[in-house]
Amino acid sequence: MKIKDITSYLEQIAPLNYQESYDNSGLIVGNPEQEIDKALISLDCTEAVVDDAIAKGCGLIISHHPIVFSGLKKLTGRNYVERTVIKAIKNNIALYAIHTNLDNIQGGVSSMMADRLGLQNQAVLRPKSGLLKKLVVYVPRADVDAVRESIFEAGAGQIGDYDQCSYNTAGYGTFRPLEGANPTIGEVGSQERVEETKIEVIFPVQLERQILVAMFASHPYEEVAYHIINLENTHSYVGSGAIGNLENPMSERDFLAYLKDKFNLQVIRHTATQGKNISRVALCGGAGGFLLNDAVRSGADIFITADYKYHEFFDAEGKIVIADIGHFESEQFTQELLLDIIRKKFANFAVLLTEIDTNPIKYYS
Repeated sequence: MKIKDITSYLEQIAPLNYQESYDNSGLIVGNPEQEIDKALISLDCTEAVVDDAIAKGCGLIISHHPIVFSGLKKLTGRNYVERTVIKAIKNNIALYAIHTNLDNIQGGVSSMMADRLGLQNQAVLRPKSGLLKKLVVYVPRADVDAVRESIFEAGAGQIGDYDQCSYNTAGYGTFRPLEGANPTIGEVGSQERVEETKIEVIFPVQLERQILVAMFASHPYEEVAYHIINLENTHSYVGSGAIGNLENPMSERDFLAYLKDKFNLQVIRHTATQGKNISRVALCGGAGGFLLNDAVRSGADIFITADYKYHEFFDAEGKIVIADIGHFESEQFTQELLLDIIRKKFANFAVLLTEIDTNPIKYYS
């Protein structure tokens, strides 16, 4: 299949506009029209992973972390980033990253961590705003069902576990066709009054173009009266981190042992325990220290993440236990998550997991 068949599907699951501003998710190297027989999944993209792709005959590497975060001004092979990109290009291997956009969806990296711990009543820890808009369009009464159905099919009107959501207000519109107009209703030079319905629907910003195309195609008017409103609402199902409840509370020491077992950890760096039970758990894959206050406000007893610096542990201030399990360790099951996502859609396409351990951190014991 073509590379774009896979990447387009991945971007339906985790749209690129869900990524953080500093990120570089998407197709980094390669032609989306290129045909491939196999894809390789890895947490990181390194020279060794490219070698693994060559050995396995994979024309595409799908990694969680982008090999290129900022612009490359030269490709001379002076560092591992440049050497990895050069080797991929020489061997006609495309590189694709699905990073914070996968982190920021419910069912993504943090949700997978929560599932591994068996957390109940899961929710996004810090929902994102600026991802929703509202379409308001005025439609003659006889055409309301057709227009509403067309914009529903294009993706408008879905809120959480509900779809085809809209608000409809009856009224009437007035207009006068001028010279050169070709009105569906009325005559040039005469004011018309038409019974209309105002349809209001919410939609995710990335679907705006296809929703407008559907609206124009189904609307009978030559000039459609509509407007789009930017919403400040948070998107309950998109954002950073996850939070949920243990089915049965545990002591802090028992929970740390449970966490170590579930994530196959060698070590957990954590703040002092408080002598309390753990029942509500907040977590974030990768470097999630920016979510500490969200975890506290959400009533979490422990916050699990990675990449904490020495002085940042003091920020717990006795309100919560911070547990740093390591960056790689927090995201180690992302490969299986991506494998499952792709195989559900492309059951007959060969998708492989790399055999390369890309964790740059080793533990001496």
